[in-house]
Amino acid sequence: MTDIPAVSVVIPLYNKGPYIARALNSVLAQTFQDFEVIVVDDGSTDEGAEVVRGFDDPRIQLIQQENRGVSAARNRGIEAVRAELVAFLDADDEWSTEHLRTLLRLRDSYPEAGAYGTAYLVKEKDSKVHVASFSDDIPQEPWEGLLPSYFKAATFGDPPISASTVAIPIYILKEMDGFSTEEWMGEDVDLWGRIALKYPITFSWNSKGIYHTEASNRACNRVEPLGEAVFVRIAKKAIDAGKVSPAMLEDLREYIALRQIRRAWGNIHAKRPDIARNLLNNCVTRKFIRKKYWAIFWACMPSNVYKSLRSTKKIFTETMHKAQKNCLNIFKDRRTYKKTE
Repeated sequence: MTDIPAVSVVIPLYNKGPYIARALNSVLAQTFQDFEVIVVDDGSTDEGAEVVRGFDDPRIQLIQQENRGVSAARNRGIEAVRAELVAFLDADDEWSTEHLRTLLRLRDSYPEAGAYGTAYLVKEKDSKVHVASFSDDIPQEPWEGLLPSYFKAATFGDPPISASTVAIPIYILKEMDGFSTEEWMGEDVDLWGRIALKYPITFSWNSKGIYHTEASNRACNRVEPLGEAVFVRIAKKAIDAGKVSPAMLEDLREYIALRQIRRAWGNIHAKRPDIARNLLNNCVTRKFIRKKYWAIFWACMPSNVYKSLRSTKKIFTETMHKAQKNCLNIFKDRRTYKKTE
């Protein structure tokens, strides 16, 4: 190992005290050990910073700043890195032991790529763990290589890369000016999209990280109004300027459309159907016409009507799940009783 590490790991931290030790231990357990870890505490009010200080490893550096958001925290970490390759990990997620080795192998095999990502497991609140639902456009496991189409894969499946399983060369991060601080939601996929407009993206089924959806204090659980996504604006300008290749154009347009529809639903939930209608009016799609007009239907409903119907649907769904579970338990009890007769 040299004075300059082979890879820098950036971990943004905000009120994730119960989880940060798990994340750090998963980094320290890597089979590849030539790394540094930069944890940026973004004004946490819990014990997270103290947990980090409790790790007796000189490779771990803690930076503290006033609360400015996850993008600002990641960007502060990027400023401090020394390696040419930067890997990211959220404070409530974790890696498998071969993760860094896989990312470095991808970098060595595909130096022309703008980002290197791996598949990941999703852990739900019920403790079940499953592989993310990736698009069929990605060749089947154990394939790894350059994605045939990042935007198609991201449109018809879970994102092929995530903020906890991606590594990006430092020169790419500087070229892109890091993560956008304009938004609190989707700032990571904004960066992946900007990179994918100019560079190929790699993917590997090996060394899956674990994305914990059961953790508390997750930004995606916030319900607040949002305008058009930063990347959508950038992508539209690139299309209008003729900077998008014909091979990418259709996939990019459908990706934009799906982002608009999903953001519209976020605004419907946040009681801003006016913003939702504006987003949907500017949504052009061939693949998601039904999704678009279903969202328009609800965006034209009064917010109190939508909230009431949504609550009724939730109660009905929960009741049905409980009834199904009770029926299954009764069936199991009867089978057990018959076996003991």
